[in-house]
Amino acid sequence: MRILLYIAIISLGALFGYKNLVSQKIFDKMNIIQYVCLLFLLFVMGVKIGINKDVLMSFHKLGFSAVVIAAFSVAFSVLAVKIISNFIKTESKVE
Repeated sequence: MRILLYIAIISLGALFGYKNLVSQKIFDKMNIIQYVCLLFLLFVMGVKIGINKDVLMSFHKLGFSAVVIAAFSVAFSVLAVKIISNFIKTESKVE
């Protein structure tokens, strides 16, 4: 059920962007807003990990491969967003 909420929120954001319902002042600060939200999300995730004693106690068992998989997931996600955003920017310049 949460996935529907996530899709609805993303769709609402896309609609706001498409209809230009976001003020230029907020749009100019969008990178800062995204960065702050990302840092907050990472903080909350860290708190949840810290609260869960089972995760902390078994952290050494997770091993090097789990850390590598997580690092590559993050790296390739960032890379994919960068490529897609450059593609979208290129497409919007053509029109």
